[in-house]
Amino acid sequence: MLVMGILNITPDSFADGGRYNSFNKAVLHAREMIAEGVDIIDIGGESTRPGADRVSEEEELDRVIPVITELAKDGAQLSIDTMRASTARAAIAAGAQIINDVSGGLADPEMFTTAAELKTSYIAMHWRGQSKDMNSMATYRDVVREVIDELQGRIVAALGAGISNDKLIIDPGIGFAKDAHHNWEIIDHIDEFVALGYPVLIGASRKRFLGGDTPDKREAASIALTKRLSTSGIWGVRVHSVKPHKEVMSI
Repeated sequence: MLVMGILNITPDSFADGGRYNSFNKAVLHAREMIAEGVDIIDIGGESTRPGADRVSEEEELDRVIPVITELAKDGAQLSIDTMRASTARAAIAAGAQIINDVSGGLADPEMFTTAAELKTSYIAMHWRGQSKDMNSMATYRDVVREVIDELQGRIVAALGAGISNDKLIIDPGIGFAKDAHHNWEIIDHIDEFVALGYPVLIGASRKRFLGGDTPDKREAASIALTKRLSTSGIWGVRVHSVKPHKEVMSI
């Protein structure tokens, strides 16, 4: 199971907003993750926490492209966390190798064709709407079945747009248009997502459903969840701290 380290170059991300919101701080933190054995660094310039406002394309590019360009010199495996096809294209040109799209191609109609043209790995997450509205969309009769059905729709669309079957990764979108019960139902049935036949990424690190009144106080629960998932057959976990997650998988 791979460890994807989170690098939010934003002032308002829920767990670490502002900590790495400069070129020097972002590069330093990324190199710390590399030293700790991170497999992929996921670089984002736009917060997708509940209620977050979108940033302009120009601001997003200004945040992420210089950092990607610098880290690519280190030979790091990089992904770009974006919902914009234009940002994805610029990031791949700067040295990223993976597109991580939390909207699963729904936010930008050009995303699937761009990923297909670039022949890059593409992560499609389950998503129902922008951060401003997603909490109101957390309505399900059977969350596991509905999320699988909606993800399968994204898979069909991605393949139809030309994304190669072996380049596609899926993410059930823990915390996106889902409440705590929904998140645990998905985790408890993660085998059903693995059974779809695509690599599965889980991004649950420090999210509210893990308990604790601050993101930092959810770190122990995040590590415990990584340990649990390490035998589930998923492809990777997206986390804020690399070393303890790598260590717990080796136990």
